[in-house]
Amino acid sequence: MTELARLSWNPVGDFEQLTEFPFMVNALHAGTIVAVMAGAIGWFMVLRRQTFAGHTLSVIAFPGAAAATLAALPLALGYFGACGLGALVLAAVSGPGRATRSGESAAIGTVQAFGLGLGFLFVNLYSGQLAGLESLLFGTFLGITTGQVTTLLWISLAALFVLMVIGRPLLFASVDAEVAHAAGVPTRALGVIFLLLLGLAVAATAEITGALLVFALLVMPAATAQQITARPGPGLALSVGLALAVTWGGLTIAYFSPYPLGFGLYVAVRLCLSAVRHHPIAVPVGEPV
Repeated sequence: MTELARLSWNPVGDFEQLTEFPFMVNALHAGTIVAVMAGAIGWFMVLRRQTFAGHTLSVIAFPGAAAATLAALPLALGYFGACGLGALVLAAVSGPGRATRSGESAAIGTVQAFGLGLGFLFVNLYSGQLAGLESLLFGTFLGITTGQVTTLLWISLAALFVLMVIGRPLLFASVDAEVAHAAGVPTRALGVIFLLLLGLAVAATAEITGALLVFALLVMPAATAQQITARPGPGLALSVGLALAVTWGGLTIAYFSPYPLGFGLYVAVRLCLSAVRHHPIAVPVGEPV
């Protein structure tokens, strides 16, 4: 990050360098918050096979932030507003109302393409410095304030509380939706609530990683955890732990090297996923839960 910031063989000294400036402390706090939320919600997203919906929400975050920039509004308002609306739209075009999986995927893909087109429209309409909009796509940690950290904390706590409340029926509906519905579980309502939680996670994470890389933090730790174990408790804990590791690793790489945060996060996640693919204790998907 600066000429004086260099990695050494002294981890205590490196940590002191990393936390020397308030903006890095805020970045670490914010990164920890979004990593916990992304790890937990991402685990359910992968289990429910809704990664395409998650990717679509990450794309929708881009036009939301671009629209907020165009209207001179806070970026957070654009992220959360667009992702919340996008979650409701995805809930409307997916689920039991669709005859086939292909029809559902086509509808979600249409929403994604429309959102991406809107994003480029808003960028072209913006008359300011386009270089400043790079953070919408690739993220930035230089401008995170204590107020933003506090807001992220309350949003994350609220989202995780809702996830904890609906966790057991959501797990049942995710594993076997037809049996869960026959048993009286409100699968449709749970699906809508989960998409809203996913939208919150995407919006919060996009403030740190940018719209293009939020998907990596949501998917890769969760997918890696599910390759190691299919048990819900350990899988959730491992997904959160991996998300924390790659977030801290990405921030460290970005601070001690000339490469941006997005590159650091990507490298950390890819290394983690590559290591697990060759791990000898990977558990088959059919492991009982």
